[in-house]
Amino acid sequence: KEELTGERAKLEPYLDAVRQAGGEPVALSLELPSEGLTQLAETLDAVVLSGSPADVNPALFRAARHAQCADPDPDRERTDFTLLEHALAHHKPVLAICYGTQSLNVFRSGTLVQDIPSEVPAPLQHEWEKEKGAPEPFHPVQLEPGSRLAQLAGAAEVVVNSSHHQSVLEPGCNLRVAARAGDGVVEAVEWTGGAHWIIGVQWHPERMVKTDSLAQALFRSLVAAATAPKTPARA
Repeated sequence: KEELTGERAKLEPYLDAVRQAGGEPVALSLELPSEGLTQLAETLDAVVLSGSPADVNPALFRAARHAQCADPDPDRERTDFTLLEHALAHHKPVLAICYGTQSLNVFRSGTLVQDIPSEVPAPLQHEWEKEKGAPEPFHPVQLEPGSRLAQLAGAAEVVVNSSHHQSVLEPGCNLRVAARAGDGVVEAVEWTGGAHWIIGVQWHPERMVKTDSLAQALFRSLVAAATAPKTPARA
């Protein structure tokens, strides 16, 4: 069972985006034992946490399970948390995408909105109803002034794709909100514990990287951070 859904083809956009930015991607199996995963992590310069059809287990952030919450993926949770622990300890950059952002936030003791349609007043269309033949939704997000994302975008607002029904509620330790949608939903978080390059976005930049300048800049910046000298992070 590989990252995301176990289908190699669904990993390709992530791998291609890293290649396009000048990096050499490595796809990890979710079936790796913890010891083997830790050993493999030693060979990596950065971590990309992909999307997933699963939802993070609400028990991990001390919440009752919402009726619309999808089943958790314990192997994915174990893999993400092992990689995040390693990346933080060794000051390696992290780009978290969609589910990956939620996983990052819970790892840092943050909480989640478990179902945007039922928990957020007057929400935008965040979830892609692909099985119904609906087109992928896009909407604007406002970037926080002074955030790394705003610097990469060179703008205060960008338009992003959307295919999630959960989001960050309370940011975890040393994470801050870096972007919000017009309905108030958190669309991105980033690290505040020093110069460590850690960004989580709710959208899917790997699906936008061929035409979108911010998506391109995100992956280029990730690769640049992966090859730069590492500076200690405050955990």
